[in-house]
Amino acid sequence: MSEAARMAVKDRPILLEVHNLKKHFPIQKGFLKRVVGHVRAVDGVDFFIRECETLGLVGESGCGKTTTGRLILRAIEPTEGQIQYLKDGKMVDLLELSRRELKPFRKEMQIIFQDPFSSLNPRMTVMDIISEPLIIHGVTRGDELKQQVSELIQAVGLRPQHMNRYPYAFSGGQRQRIGIARALALRPRLIIADEPVSALDVSIQAQTLNLLEDLQAEFGLTYLFIAHDLSVVEHISDRIAVMYLGNIVELADALELFERPLHPYTEALLSSVPRTDPDYEKKHIVLEGDVPSPANPPSGCKFHPRCRFAKEICKQEVPLWHQVSYSSGSSDHWVACHLAESLSLVGIDYSKGRSQ
Repeated sequence: MSEAARMAVKDRPILLEVHNLKKHFPIQKGFLKRVVGHVRAVDGVDFFIRECETLGLVGESGCGKTTTGRLILRAIEPTEGQIQYLKDGKMVDLLELSRRELKPFRKEMQIIFQDPFSSLNPRMTVMDIISEPLIIHGVTRGDELKQQVSELIQAVGLRPQHMNRYPYAFSGGQRQRIGIARALALRPRLIIADEPVSALDVSIQAQTLNLLEDLQAEFGLTYLFIAHDLSVVEHISDRIAVMYLGNIVELADALELFERPLHPYTEALLSSVPRTDPDYEKKHIVLEGDVPSPANPPSGCKFHPRCRFAKEICKQEVPLWHQVSYSSGSSDHWVACHLAESLSLVGIDYSKGRSQ
């Protein structure tokens, strides 16, 4: 995305705002299923997404990315927090709504699943798969239903002749396009894209990302793009949030995060991104130890056992989630690190140009 487009997005109103979102799964033992602890899958997450913006959410497997996406949709009920959604000019807390009151909001929030094979019912035709949400919400029926499905199929690059085929007849990339068409059926405003390209070949990944960007421009979509591949997220995102063990540790504009990381975990992730410059001398940062268990997270900063800069305060006190400002002006850059302002971390130098 061009810098002009990124700046235009900043003037848009906030569509979704999440405050202190938590999901703690109980650990049960014994015949009586006594609760002996909790898995802190999501442990106090804060962020917002503007209309027509793409927020990338990245982190290691098991950090809580997918759980966060499903909490927003209330596919999983949160333990605590607020999920504010812009509806008719005012913010509505989705967690205060009953299942009946939530139904109109479900039309505006959809999901694209990671696995294009298991996410499609093998016993249903493409017509049945894409038309199902339209029928459930009573949008249309009959010939008009077929016409809308035909338009959706063409919008994602498939042919209307494919409507009567079953999922087994399609490749992985084509199946994901069917999943995207299903997500678009109700004309949503917000789409949770849960690693939509991770199961695809590299060449098909690029096609799918370009398709998502084209659909965003055509339908005015807002994306929460969940992934573990930073190079993919950098390509499509306006801003990027980095997640570690149930918490967001850094959030900034995509270019700024890549060029000027403030959290040591972000720096380590960036060091693993492949570079195209043949003269670049790779300096991969290897994090020591394993990811701690979310059932028994470390005290203080959760990253401190693997951080080479950790000090005593990092082991004792939880870092505050705060905004960082630079001498050049205000910055929409947030971080949770005691040492953020004192460290000089290495990012990716785009001074020689950056892909648009």
